[in-house]
Amino acid sequence: MNKDLQALLDNVQEDGIVLDSTPNDRVLMIDGLNLFFRNFAMINAVNPQGIHVGGLGGFLRSLGALIRQIQPTSVYVIFDGVGSSTNRKNLLPEYKSGRNIQRITNWEVFESVGDEHDAKVDQIVRLIQYLKHLPIKVISMAKVEADDVIAHLAQVIDQEYNGRSIIVSSDKDFLQLVNDNIIVYRPIEKSFYTDAMIVEKIGLKAENFILYKVLMGDASDKVAGVKGLGPKKLFKLFPELQTQHLTLDDIFDIAGKRLKENVIYSRIVMTEDDLRKNFTIMDLAKPMLDVDDKILLDESIKAGVPDLASKPFMDLYNEDSLGGMIRNTDFWLKDNFGPLQQSVG
Repeated sequence: MNKDLQALLDNVQEDGIVLDSTPNDRVLMIDGLNLFFRNFAMINAVNPQGIHVGGLGGFLRSLGALIRQIQPTSVYVIFDGVGSSTNRKNLLPEYKSGRNIQRITNWEVFESVGDEHDAKVDQIVRLIQYLKHLPIKVISMAKVEADDVIAHLAQVIDQEYNGRSIIVSSDKDFLQLVNDNIIVYRPIEKSFYTDAMIVEKIGLKAENFILYKVLMGDASDKVAGVKGLGPKKLFKLFPELQTQHLTLDDIFDIAGKRLKENVIYSRIVMTEDDLRKNFTIMDLAKPMLDVDDKILLDESIKAGVPDLASKPFMDLYNEDSLGGMIRNTDFWLKDNFGPLQQSVG
């Protein structure tokens, strides 16, 4: 087990019951769509009716595995809301543009791109029905990205409750939030990213990762970086990123003093407005939330969770003919989710 994860588990008994715990001691935060799509793309599971159920069953199985490994005192599953990119598109119209519906599998069960897309939507809707029968918090806010919700919750739990959060997502944007109380678990690597891990893997401290993203850009989100700049060149031109805590203003000051040394410095100075816009779009330390959003999220931290409703959950499970997707389902429910009720109780 990762030593940093082990440190999070120091106050856990062998039977999984947390000693002297509160709901915010160790919070598992799951980027819902990110984990769902990973399971949908990897698991070619079909029920007896010939319906693909890999995303649905795989997500539930992953949820149980994460709970067993991390033994959280509370669990949040956060989904993008309808129109979630609106705020960032207002700043950068091309943000996440051109994302046409594409196939993510090559399985014969789907005859077309449309069939696969419909299956994804159907399974997500069904998944949320399952999650509502578990003692966890499910959050989706209109016009708000899951990234912003997760960032706000993790920072409030850290700063106001001195609680610890483990964020589950393959999205590297979350690495900028890492500190002593916030860890990112990337399922694609099966790695827990602490500040030390970010230094080892990427070459800079977590507090400078936002600058790395701003300067490099993000092609998947259609956020342009500095032309001709790659990771190796970035660290060569700005070795300070590896040893000091820098701000975006520091980057512009350094570039301005070194204009004659490399054309990249000139490009940084010339594109200052665009880079500042990048920073606003990418900065999860200041999530894109309005006052009402923040109030609702702060209230969600204080709120309790639903009771574990095993029978309605099992009714759904049997209706969907998930069969062996989860072994010993009754025990799985009690063993994984029973302690979450006790920790909140």
